Amino acid sequence: MGFGTGFAIFFIIWWVVLFTVLPFSARSQADEGEVTLGTTHSAPADFRFWPVFLRTTLISAAVFAAYFLVTVVGGYSLDDLIALAPDFKPKAD
Repeated sequence: MGFGTGFAIFFIIWWVVLFTVLPFSARSQADEGEVTLGTTHSAPADFRFWPVFLRTTLISAAVFAAYFLVTVVGGYSLDDLIALAPDFKPKAD
């Protein structure tokens, strides 16, 4: 796997994990009881970017490391995963 391919895969994993991590520890303005005029009640009360960025990067790195170990080090591909699926053809008597 080249650097560009690895970076692209990490980038995709990072974005998927970002939208998974965003709701964790999020408190809305309605939860806090202080809705700012002109905003919706479901807007974040105190959004902190750096903890979310750090959690997303760490989880993405772990997922990418697992992907890298399975595909590059282990030598498995999508074709190998498909071959692991059971064969559902009925047995002929």
